[in-house]
Amino acid sequence: MRRRETLTAGAVTATMAAAAPAAAAPGGGRGPKKPPGNGHSTPPGLAKKDTLAFAAGDTLKIGCAVAGGGHHTEADYPDPFTSDQPYREVLAREFTSLSAENQMKWDYLRPAAATYDFTDADAIMDFAEAHGQVVRGHTLMWHNQNPTWLEEGDFAPAQLRDLLQEHIATVVGRYAGRMQQWDVVNEILDDDAALRTTGNIWLRELGPGIIADCFRWAHEADPDALLFFNDYNVDGLNPKSDAYYTLIQDLLAEGVPVHGFSTQGHLSTRYGFPSDLAENLQRFADLGLQTAITELDVRMDLPEDGEPTPEMLEKQAEYYRRVTEAALSVKGCSSLTLWGVLDKYSWVPGTFPGEGAATVLWDDFSRKPAYYAVQDALAEASGRAGHPALAR
Repeated sequence: MRRRETLTAGAVTATMAAAAPAAAAPGGGRGPKKPPGNGHSTPPGLAKKDTLAFAAGDTLKIGCAVAGGGHHTEADYPDPFTSDQPYREVLAREFTSLSAENQMKWDYLRPAAATYDFTDADAIMDFAEAHGQVVRGHTLMWHNQNPTWLEEGDFAPAQLRDLLQEHIATVVGRYAGRMQQWDVVNEILDDDAALRTTGNIWLRELGPGIIADCFRWAHEADPDALLFFNDYNVDGLNPKSDAYYTLIQDLLAEGVPVHGFSTQGHLSTRYGFPSDLAENLQRFADLGLQTAITELDVRMDLPEDGEPTPEMLEKQAEYYRRVTEAALSVKGCSSLTLWGVLDKYSWVPGTFPGEGAATVLWDDFSRKPAYYAVQDALAEASGRAGHPALAR
């Protein structure tokens, strides 16, 4: 068992100060800086040449959420990222970007108000850098997966504001220069496209102005990271994505450092495909933003035996293909992340009873039609369609 590293808030601040970069060069320049991901290692998937990473080429970063924390702590298997070596090999081989599924959320990083635990978050960052991958940080401000000490604490608004500012400065600052993108503000709108002024502790106690503050604080902590809004059910043109479009326009007009808008992409074949996905992403790109699909999975209503039919798998593959093609069609959509790669580690069955089989690989690591749908769309865009390594 690995020893977990826990640091008090004061120790974190002291460590960061000791590791602070030298003063800016004359003229205000920051000097040379290592790019996100170490930029030196070649992802194993690029060497093997039959993977999603190879098929994508330079068109976009193809990513995966790293299983661990969250519902996995209640599961009847060891922590996937630290214990499943074949799974780790798939993460290294198939993808050029990684996201922490749970390991960078408040309840995982902050076991107590004055304590941080970066053990698993650091392990993901180190793994990604060792394999030439970039990392998306997830997430800094959210209404869900907050620790009990925070949600049930008796904090005055000024104390909550200080806690949030200190958290963002500490976490973003720890990975400054190493993180490609951050989901700064996550799911601040409810299903009726209204701000979560009741269920979100930050909005309820501090008001909507805290949204802009989060982006400003994150930008101060790491001026090189791209800063995103992230939410579900904003795939197409609808009231919820309209509300984000209006909000972001207002923030940009105020000079708030918002760099990106991302839709999670949790889809179900129970519902129709959001055919205006590309159009929706394009309108945010037209504002000068980066766009991304950050949590793609496609769940299905499973038969009683739990085994999807060939027809069901083909429909799922169509959804995956169309999402990939939409992402590739929008200039500035530089990141497509799958929310898991094996069904046994997926969040779907525990959250949507009766639904499942939402990922692109079977549990024995063999590939579903959905995998090949993504791979083919990537290869077509990158010019690698027909490459001998991708033949099957």
